[in-house]
Amino acid sequence: MASTQKQKKPAKVRPAGFPTRDQVMEFITSSDQPAGKREIAKAFGLKGQEKIALKALLKDMADEGLLDIGPARAFHKMGGVPKVTVLRIVDVDDTTLIATPERWEAEGQPAPRLRVLERGKRGALTIGDRILARTEEAGRGWVAHPMKKLAKASEELLGVVEAGEGGKLWLRPVDKRIRKDTPISDAGNAQPGDLVLAEPVGRPPRISARVTDILGDPFAPRSFSLIAIHKHGIPHVFPEQVEDEAVAASGIALNEDKREDLRHLPIVAIDPVDARDHDDAVWATPDEDPANPGGYHAIVAIADVSYYVRPGSALDKEARKRGNSVYFPDLVVPMLPHQLSSDMCSLRAGQDRAAMACHLTVDASGKVTNWRFTRAIIRVAAVLAYEDAQAAIDGTSPLPQAGRAGGGQGKTPPNQLDLLETALKPLWACWKLLRKARDKRDPLALDLPERRVVLDENGKIVSVAARERLDAHMLIEDYMIAANVAAAKALEGKKAPVMYRVHEPPSREKLVALKEYLATFDIDFALGQVIKPSTFNRLIDRIGEAEEKPQIMEQILRSQTQAYYSPANMGHFGLALGSYAHFTSPIRRYADLLVHRALVGAYKLELPAPKGGVLPDRTSLSADDYENMARVGEMISQHERRAMEAERETIDRYVAAYLAAHVGELVDARITGVQNFGFFATVAGLGGDGLVPVSTMGDERFFFDEAGRALEGVESGDRYTVGQHLQLRLAEADPINGSLRFELPDAPPQRPSFKKDRVRPGAKRGRPANIRHIGSKRGRHKR
Repeated sequence: MASTQKQKKPAKVRPAGFPTRDQVMEFITSSDQPAGKREIAKAFGLKGQEKIALKALLKDMADEGLLDIGPARAFHKMGGVPKVTVLRIVDVDDTTLIATPERWEAEGQPAPRLRVLERGKRGALTIGDRILARTEEAGRGWVAHPMKKLAKASEELLGVVEAGEGGKLWLRPVDKRIRKDTPISDAGNAQPGDLVLAEPVGRPPRISARVTDILGDPFAPRSFSLIAIHKHGIPHVFPEQVEDEAVAASGIALNEDKREDLRHLPIVAIDPVDARDHDDAVWATPDEDPANPGGYHAIVAIADVSYYVRPGSALDKEARKRGNSVYFPDLVVPMLPHQLSSDMCSLRAGQDRAAMACHLTVDASGKVTNWRFTRAIIRVAAVLAYEDAQAAIDGTSPLPQAGRAGGGQGKTPPNQLDLLETALKPLWACWKLLRKARDKRDPLALDLPERRVVLDENGKIVSVAARERLDAHMLIEDYMIAANVAAAKALEGKKAPVMYRVHEPPSREKLVALKEYLATFDIDFALGQVIKPSTFNRLIDRIGEAEEKPQIMEQILRSQTQAYYSPANMGHFGLALGSYAHFTSPIRRYADLLVHRALVGAYKLELPAPKGGVLPDRTSLSADDYENMARVGEMISQHERRAMEAERETIDRYVAAYLAAHVGELVDARITGVQNFGFFATVAGLGGDGLVPVSTMGDERFFFDEAGRALEGVESGDRYTVGQHLQLRLAEADPINGSLRFELPDAPPQRPSFKKDRVRPGAKRGRPANIRHIGSKRGRHKR
């Protein structure tokens, strides 16, 4: 039934039934009076449930900036920037987030870029977020004042196109946390098997996907990394201006005469065998100062990235936007263009390189008693893999010829014996002193394995295994820690700003959870004590080599807070240090670059400006760096977490791809988690979590013991608990999302299928029929 709205204008006839969004917009814009929900419902003759649906529609439209939900409910025409609208954060200019309207329909006009002015706690927003914001014109353009952060429901979907029954196309998500496929309403030119980006269209529950970009074959080399890059919105293409500036920066003079010349020293770089860049090198020798008997003089030389990446430059802005390099098994997304990251700033053997040298004086007890920083020029004598350096010092294998190159200027390259005697042995001797001091400090000692994916030249998986932990790894780690501490303390002594690496003590909430977890192993953990890293180390010592040691160490790790960057010093709990700053990796971490700039200013190490005005003059901290230190710390901390998640997910995909050839076989596994719907397990030595659904565990009923984190069979008494080692059949390995699925060895085999356990719209949900929850009134288990 049509309805007439009383207005000064001639009456308009409205269609009966529920209105479309366009009809609601048209009604509000044509009304001479404020049009609220009541007026709209009356105009379209809506009743009962239709009014409830209208309320939901109006809320959606308000969230999207089409309606202002103030008293007048004023509608803002499309084509302008509404007073209240939905924005998507797309970029960052120095420290200011830049957003554009999520919907923009002004033909021929580019979408405006609004500066987002955050208030209160900063750092809550990042690139990719959607916000509801008030907008206004101010001086240099539009600004946005965030009102609230919106759900990411309308983010692009990343997945693989699959054909279902009747040829209907579905989008299978790459995120293993999403168990529901999305029907594709518009596939464009995409074919089944293509990895695509799509955008959601429609409203719940009828959400479908429209393909926007075809990314190619998800199983092609580098596709797993490509999935992570797109999923997490990691910037991976350098703007032309940044590339051009990198070329210009790499060509500037080193100013050798104004740098400390260390080319006569046999400095060596010791790195992973698959390292893409080399930003640190080390050297040590017995200290000849009689005041330091038994002590050593050490140098930690770090690539002088601040000389090339200057405040306010295009390179600087891009590096800040990225925050860090992201390392995948098959490629690296560098913070800096390759012209710098893997060439001019990489400490290559036999080539003159600009460096920031940290000189350390180490006494016989391993305490660093003095430090100083210089801008230097070095020539690395050799770039060694950890394994080769370790084998040489152990006497099990000579140093390889590859990677060995020139020593001092005008001298012949050192032979293997010279390098062992002049470089490696003094390094190890000095490190033994540093190790004594570290042991006395007693930092958190969680020796958890790190997975390494080895690929062949075609990008195919050769092996997945835990990285071996050698003394050579610990040696470099301790030298880097010593230099990082020296950088923080040196800047504090000069009253200069510091970008600290902060690791706060565990919260009481996490300690309580750890106490409850340890109680399931009959291990006491007192909360009244002063919690130090040594507290956890003594706990690990008490466990010894018990079977549950790995999962208890994992739980201790989960109880720790997440480290972050900040100009406010809160100490580093895990390392048991009062002052700590990252200084040793400026090629791949923006925080280190800021620390280098601060040292340049504090020690008055500025060098003459490059000729021609191709780069900014200064290399020390700028006014912008000073003013935005806190904001930048929050941003790069977020980018670090993004990188860690992307790297972890990619390795999970490689593990799943590696295991795909072993579906149906029995594997050694360890239970890592138990829920009422089944238990999670990981393959011994490989990692990669998979689920054993309780629905596949036969007809027996199981009780879920939440406190004991276990599933227990009613008739058999079989108990599955966290930490338990057992053999499982690998039922499914999905490389697209990195998920695994296991079955008990005696379970009837099921045909592997990517779709079998996925939830389609309308599928029945809930607890499996053979599960009961201990603690509920219904089905309480008496023992």
